[in-house]
Amino acid sequence: MDPRLTPFSGRVAATHLRGLVAAERFADGEARRVAAPVLDLRSAPGGPRARQLLWGEGVTLYERREAHAFVQSHRDGHVGWVRAEALAEPRPPTHRVAVPATHLYAAEDIKSPDLHHLSLGSLVTVTAERHRFWETPEGFIPKPHLRPLDRPFADAAAVAQLLFGVPYLWGGNSVRGIDCSGLVQAALLATGLPCPPDSDLQRGLGEPVADGAPLRRGDLVFWPGHVGLMVDEGTLLHANAHRMAVAYEPLEAAIARIRAQEGHDPIARRRI
Repeated sequence: MDPRLTPFSGRVAATHLRGLVAAERFADGEARRVAAPVLDLRSAPGGPRARQLLWGEGVTLYERREAHAFVQSHRDGHVGWVRAEALAEPRPPTHRVAVPATHLYAAEDIKSPDLHHLSLGSLVTVTAERHRFWETPEGFIPKPHLRPLDRPFADAAAVAQLLFGVPYLWGGNSVRGIDCSGLVQAALLATGLPCPPDSDLQRGLGEPVADGAPLRRGDLVFWPGHVGLMVDEGTLLHANAHRMAVAYEPLEAAIARIRAQEGHDPIARRRI
C-alpha cells in the first residue's frame, strides 16, 4: 500500500483497512471542508509539506492530535496532517475558480474589503447571482472568475497556460507556488478528469505514446521525479526548479538540459 494514499495515521486507520494494518482504532472518518485559501498537507504533525489543499476542497477527517488533524483528500486520496482550525463543516460546492486567482469580497463592491485570495481550482458554493458578483456564504466573487462544476474546461493545456510564471514551490498546488505534478493535476482536474497527486502516479494516466511518434498538445512527458505538459508538438510547459517558475521550454532543449544536469532521459510519454 502506498503510504501517501493509505488512510492510516500510525494510530487510527480507515475502517476498510481492518485486517490490513495494525491500528489502535479504526474509524469511518468525518467529512470536512478546507476553510483556508491554501492549506499545507504535511507528512507528520508540523512536518514537511507533502502537497497542498485549496479552499472548499473536501477531506475525510480520521484523527485529531492537539492542533493537528489527519485527513484524506477527496481530490486525489492523498493523506496527511493539516491545521485542525482550518477545517469546517462540509458544504456541496457548485463552482470552481477558473482564473489564476480571485478575491473573495466582503460586499458586492470591488472597493469593499477583500477577505481571501483564492487560487485556480478552489471550490465555492454559490447561493445567489448578483449583477456583477456571485454570492457565497463567505462573501462575493466576481462573476467572470467562476465556472460551474458541470462546465469543465475542454483543453488541459490552456488551463496550465493560465499558470505561466507562477513561482516554483515543492509540493505546491496554488498560484502562490506550484510544482510539476501540481501543475498537471490542476490542468486535468479543471477539465473534469481525475488525476493523482505526484508525477510517479501520474505516469499511469492515459495511453503511452511510442518513442519517436509525434507529440500533441496536452501530452505528458515524464522524467524520474518530473513531468511536463506539451502545448504543441515541440514545446513543453512545466513547473521547474531550473527557472523556479512555470515556464515554456523547447522539448529538445529540456531533454538535453536535464540529461546534462541530472543524467536522465524521458522515461514515459502519455496521451490523455
